[in-house]
Amino acid sequence: QLVESGGDLVQPGESLRLSCAATGFTLRDYAIGWIRQAPGKEREGVSCISGRDGFTYYADSIENRFTISKDNAKNMVFLQMSSLKPEDTATYYCAATRILGLNTPTAMCIMPGTYDYDYWGQGTQVTVSS
Repeated sequence: QLVESGGDLVQPGESLRLSCAATGFTLRDYAIGWIRQAPGKEREGVSCISGRDGFTYYADSIENRFTISKDNAKNMVFLQMSSLKPEDTATYYCAATRILGLNTPTAMCIMPGTYDYDYWGQGTQVTVSS
């Protein structure tokens, strides 16, 4: 399973670090991603990473403000978010899918509405408001 933490209410321009703890499987065999969904909007793949080689994907909307990282020893994935904007407000979910090929991290991020993830977390709320 996946358990997210770190969501909070912050002001525009501030930073947050989200954590995703994985249990029951080994990260190095999976691609892990952060998928967000705001009320009334479609899911958006924010960033995904290969647990095998560290390949990363970022959505264009992130504009280099977020950094995804992993700690295979702890079986955890992190999302460091900086310069947060009100439009970043959403529930952030951690998702994982077994690596099938080199494009798995990208595929799981660009098709969040239809991709069949192997694991899906309960979500953590990020609210950016003044």
